[in-house]
Amino acid sequence: MHRDLAGLLFVALGLVLVAAGFVWRGRVLRPLSAERALAADHRDRPRNLLRSADMAIAEARRRAARGEPVIVTVEDVIRVASGHYGLMVERDEAAAALRHRYEDAGCRVDCVTDAFD
Repeated sequence: MHRDLAGLLFVALGLVLVAAGFVWRGRVLRPLSAERALAADHRDRPRNLLRSADMAIAEARRRAARGEPVIVTVEDVIRVASGHYGLMVERDEAAAALRHRYEDAGCRVDCVTDAFD
């Protein structure tokens, strides 16, 4: 008798959880408002652009043969930002990000770039 009551309670709890899942289905994944989603996009854009410059530098270093200089172009940054983050970036904006990361990463020793043109 005690086992039957525990089993029934367990099944009832499961049904309540399933019903709650149907009611709240997908609401957690949707943004709460368009303004918050737009604010998050504006907040993340500069960081993603700098990450794109880092990724372009790292990719150029992997491509370069031993003993030859690493060539990183602004077009590489634009391609990575577009392909990886879906960003539409202007050339001057990508050049500024590349200059910033070029100096931070110590690339003056082994890299060549067109970001300063």
